[in-house]
Amino acid sequence: MLLRALCPDFGQAMSMLHSRKLLYINEIAKCGSIRKAAERMNVASSAINRQILALEDEIGAPIFERLPRGLRLTSVGELCVEHVRDVLKNYEKLQGRIKSLKMPQAGKVSMVTTIGLASGPLPQLMARFLADHPRIRVLVRSDGGVTTSMPVIAGEVDLGLGFNIPTLPGIRSLANFEVPIGAVLPVGHRLAARERVSLVDLAQERLVLGLPGTSLRDTINLAFAPLPISVEPALETNSLEMIRSLIGQGAGVSLLNPLDVLMESRRGDLVYRPLADSHVRPQPMKLFARARAALDAATSVFVEFLLSELVDMIRETTNGQGLVGKAQPV
Repeated sequence: MLLRALCPDFGQAMSMLHSRKLLYINEIAKCGSIRKAAERMNVASSAINRQILALEDEIGAPIFERLPRGLRLTSVGELCVEHVRDVLKNYEKLQGRIKSLKMPQAGKVSMVTTIGLASGPLPQLMARFLADHPRIRVLVRSDGGVTTSMPVIAGEVDLGLGFNIPTLPGIRSLANFEVPIGAVLPVGHRLAARERVSLVDLAQERLVLGLPGTSLRDTINLAFAPLPISVEPALETNSLEMIRSLIGQGAGVSLLNPLDVLMESRRGDLVYRPLADSHVRPQPMKLFARARAALDAATSVFVEFLLSELVDMIRETTNGQGLVGKAQPV
């Protein structure tokens, strides 16, 4: 409505768009440059520029602000890109639905998650899902140590799975979980014989922790904050693989959530023990989708599978103590 108020002819102009123009706008918005967009799409820069100029002339307002080092979306351009991504996403869903009429259970699912989950329990889950649903394609990307909601809000992916996801108007929660953190120890460590381990005891050991600023490290810092002890890790890294490897070699101990070391715990390579400190808050984990977007058949199948598997994993790793939020209808 706002874009139509700014540009009365916008609806007519958008209805006349060829699909290539949609792709051009979306790619330039991602790259910030016509040249880079042209290289990625294997199209002449001049051809893309002509299309954008023609569209801006039809709309009656600039979509991009021309800068010395590239292009930046104007306020009208931001609304335009939001519309374009909706159109492209809906077209992709339409293709999936048409394909599903010819081939049941066909489709594509995309999700953004954390590096920890992507390298931890998800590979096993993905292997099982692909085996059960061979006609559904899955795209999983990890955006650093923290899952942001922006790829979901922007319509770049269908789903997000991560920790400490804030409540935002652009996303809707499909399920919420409370995942505790605990001590991760090498096999044979003196603390591994205990049913629960205290933070005071862990502080006496060589700690290998995630980098400050990550959701897990924030939870760890809050856990230690009320105690009259200083925490000085022997090593800090954003690599979960390195943390697990160092613990396995006896180089230190760590604090992680049980999903991070589920496979290693099952194999007997590492030992996970709950914390004895009652004040330590768990990590909130959320599975979420875009607020105004309906889930297609393939994504709904994937969500149902993922929820069931995550519930079982959390119950296994926490002896049934993990609090599982009620899943909303998908």
